[in-house]
Amino acid sequence: MSIVTVQLGQCGNQIGYEVFDVICRDLYSTQGFCSKKENGIYQASCKEHFFNEEKSGVPVARALLIDMEPKVISQTLLKAAHSGKWKYGQNSHFCQKQGSGNNWAYGYSVHGPKHEESIMNLIQKEVEKYDSLSGFSIIMSMAGGTGSGLGAFLTQNLRDAYPHSFIINQVIWPYGSGEVIVQNYNSVLTLSHLYRSSDALLVHENDVIHKICSKLMNIKQISFRDVNQVIAHQLGSVFQPTYSSEGSFQYRRKPLGDLMESLVPHPEFKMLGLRNIPQMSENSLAYTTFAWAGLLKHLRQMLISNAKMEEGDFKDPALYTSWLQPSDAFSEWRTHRAFNKYEKSAALVSNSQFLLKPLDTIIGKAWNMFASKAYVHQYTKFGIEEEDFLDSFTVLEQVLASYYNL
Repeated sequence: MSIVTVQLGQCGNQIGYEVFDVICRDLYSTQGFCSKKENGIYQASCKEHFFNEEKSGVPVARALLIDMEPKVISQTLLKAAHSGKWKYGQNSHFCQKQGSGNNWAYGYSVHGPKHEESIMNLIQKEVEKYDSLSGFSIIMSMAGGTGSGLGAFLTQNLRDAYPHSFIINQVIWPYGSGEVIVQNYNSVLTLSHLYRSSDALLVHENDVIHKICSKLMNIKQISFRDVNQVIAHQLGSVFQPTYSSEGSFQYRRKPLGDLMESLVPHPEFKMLGLRNIPQMSENSLAYTTFAWAGLLKHLRQMLISNAKMEEGDFKDPALYTSWLQPSDAFSEWRTHRAFNKYEKSAALVSNSQFLLKPLDTIIGKAWNMFASKAYVHQYTKFGIEEEDFLDSFTVLEQVLASYYNL
């Protein structure tokens, strides 16, 4: 079943490009321990989810590029076309000439309603190309204006227009040190609105990704592209075709549905985290050997790093809430195909308390600004009233309370 990826704003479009690029490189890779037959089945499954085929034979990404400024979209389209390995569709993008100025209200209340019909028509034309739709993967930032504000508006519209399709938002969590002075307002408004309309929020923390680039990959001068490529590797590994039983070669046809079924047992709990092992520089990789037991042990240690419990495996009841049996709480999917540059690798998507501290921090900083009415006028002049802020704080405080009580 097909997945439509919606790349929103500068951040969403740059990461979206890296995601499709790493998936395409994997598509034509021959690494791993699988037969020619299984490799062909794997490639067919990957193409079904992420690419259309043109007569030229060049895969076309099942993606839409949306931004209120043309520069990043133009660059992204050219980079994909020049790769010679894949490209975006000829009519797969929508842009204007004026951005949102890092103002969530402008993206949500101005750009959203103004361009709603054009964007939804673009999405409908894309969806009509497919025999079956699994759902939407929306890549967006929380800190700016277009990705966050328009992203929240568009997610609501997709929920109304496609009530039976899955929606997962790939949310880029801002640096704690601050990228934008009003990033905490934008983040609170984004998260509260997405919580009402999205099926799940897969969160990528910039601070964590930056640390991976520095400490694990040994990158001295870290660029945005370095960060984006790590996120792309993580996302690509999660959506890599896999099967649930050894030797079946029946790859999952509905990856979004399987993720939701396994990870979102209740609408109060939609925050998902992602961990990968290994992640290292190519220079180190050449001299390193991995075994599955060691990888899984390390991955589990990453999951419980802040918890006090004994060593065990992923079937340990202590890892999970009391109202879920380990057999229901943990699902394992696998493939003989390697991914990216790693002969053996493992990815863990979890619904846990990992975001409690970062979320509490963002709410606290936003509340302190709101209490002194700092910058609130920039939002009210575009239709977001003080009551909207209060509603958003209430939604997220309830999210915090629910996770604290797990």
